[in-house]
Amino acid sequence: MKIYAISDLHLSFSRAPDPLNWGDSPEYKPMAEVDESWAAHASRIYENWTRIVTKDDVVLVGGDISWAMRLEEARPDLHFLGLLPGLIVAVQGNHDYWWQSISRVRAMAPPNMRLIQNDHIRLGDLVICGTRGWLCPNGAFFKDEDMKIYRRELIRLRNSLESVQGPAEEIIVMMHYMPTNEKHEYSGFIEIFQEYGVKHVVYGHLHARACRYRLPDQAWGINFYLTSADYLSFTPRLIMDWPPS
Repeated sequence: MKIYAISDLHLSFSRAPDPLNWGDSPEYKPMAEVDESWAAHASRIYENWTRIVTKDDVVLVGGDISWAMRLEEARPDLHFLGLLPGLIVAVQGNHDYWWQSISRVRAMAPPNMRLIQNDHIRLGDLVICGTRGWLCPNGAFFKDEDMKIYRRELIRLRNSLESVQGPAEEIIVMMHYMPTNEKHEYSGFIEIFQEYGVKHVVYGHLHARACRYRLPDQAWGINFYLTSADYLSFTPRLIMDWPPS
């Protein structure tokens, strides 16, 4: 089994897409209107994903899945995910406004999709935990009102890790936001990673020029993986083989 990751899919299908006829699947918010490098990005994700991912693999999707504002509007985008091979494990992004009641979202999710919110997914001795995350203190865009959300996300991360019962040989944490500020200062997220022995963290949210703020591949004894779709050229990134050889 291979563990891949890709985030920030930013889907906006108006109706269920047909991979044999993408032209019949219009997008109400085409990303190419913002950045031409995103042209036909959904079909590119589909082609790259189906080329490398098998039904026995896992793909971690770190938020910003759909531009939909309400759950029913996200149905075509969730249908798209259901067409893809592998088990999809997802957390919420800052643009996933459709992700409200976790029970309702889980009820609409395709059979190959699992959602993390204050809990975890166990794959034998490998455990996937996660939360959305938020801006971190002392960052350029951090405001007083962000502190409440930041602290709440620390609680949700701890809840996810605390939900793990029994031993885990490895824990991967997936987040939407980078778990530090742009200066890569020590944060509450890093403190919790160290407390629970987390060695692998995937995150997204950063696009285009903002990718220069990404974390180094390793810091504080933790491996970090930026998985924004455009940063990965719309191709899921291999995180690890499990069990390790």
